[in-house]
This record gives sequence, structure tokens and C-alpha cells, in this order.
Amino acid sequence: MTRPLDFYFDFSSPYGYFAAAQIEALAAKHGRTTIWRPILLGAVFKITGQQPLTTIPLKGSYATHDLKRSARWFDLPFRMPSKFPVATPAPCRAFYWLHDRDPASAKVLALALYRAYFVEDRDISNPEITVNVAAKLGHDKETVAQALNDPAVKERLKSEVDAAVERGVFGSPYFVIDGEPFWGSDRLPQIERWLAQGPW
Repeated sequence: MTRPLDFYFDFSSPYGYFAAAQIEALAAKHGRTTIWRPILLGAVFKITGQQPLTTIPLKGSYATHDLKRSARWFDLPFRMPSKFPVATPAPCRAFYWLHDRDPASAKVLALALYRAYFVEDRDISNPEITVNVAAKLGHDKETVAQALNDPAVKERLKSEVDAAVERGVFGSPYFVIDGEPFWGSDRLPQIERWLAQGPW
């Protein structure tokens, strides 16, 4: 049995958005499944000392340009959000609450949240917006709103972030395939070769 791909991402990561739009089809093409694991880069950055690319002197203007170019390369709709980056506990909690009930639906929600932020410029850090995105997919608004404040759901997210750090995850997107780590949406071609031919 081949192992599933672990896909780590932050909902405020544009490169995570680019990867999320492709990883499911890429894995399926090679007979693999995926486990999606949203994390909080803010917690990771406290350890690594990193900061969002667009806020780094000199590198920031390049990053903004590269994001638009990369979106064209991947043929994905993209608009740089007016508020960037944003904190993402609300979308992460919504994801894990749903994932524990229906993993496939949670992936659909993740893609919808990414579109809301990076295409529609909606601030998904606002719990109300996250709830509305979920409701548009047919989930009960009140139930989702309660889930965002559920201590068990909050602890679920914390445990996922802690486990990711323990595993060495430091960015978004970050993939672990057969124990091999890959960081960045620009590693998708390497991932495809790995899936097709195995380790090199």
C-alpha cells in the first residue's frame, strides 16, 4: 500500500493556494491520496524568525511580482488581497471541525476559503466570513460558528500545529511524501517525478 501525501499549508499563503489547486489531481494521477493539514505560520515563524515575504525589504516587491506571475503560470485566478497577511485560526478551525466528520468536504471548504481570500479579496480571518463561506457550501451557519469557539476544535488545531513543528514543517506549502519533505509550490514538478518514478 502506498502512503498518502501529507499536505501542510496556511490559508494566508498564496503559494499554498497555488498548491492546493493542484495537489489532489496530481496525487490521484499516481494512485495516491492526500491528507490536508492546515497550520498557522505565525506560530512557526516565532521559531524560525521568518516573516511574510512581502514584508521583507528588497525581497517584498519581487515576491509580489512573482505571485502574479506564478498565478499566470499555474493558470489560476488570483488577486493580491487588500489585507495581507491575515491570521487564520478561524478557517483552520472550520477545516478541522469538518475534516473530522467528512475529509472530502473539508478539502472542498479549504479550496473555497482560498478562493474567497485570493480571488474575491474577502478577509477570511473574520470568523463571520469563514462561516459564510462554509454556509454557501451547505453547512449550517450556527453549527460552524459554534465549532470555531469549541475548546476541542481549538485544541485540535493546536495539536496539528505542534505536530507539524515537531515534524520539521516550516513553510507553506510543505509536503511529506514517503518520508521525503518538499517545500514550495515550485517543487510540484519534483513531486510528480517522485510519484511517477520513486526516489532518486
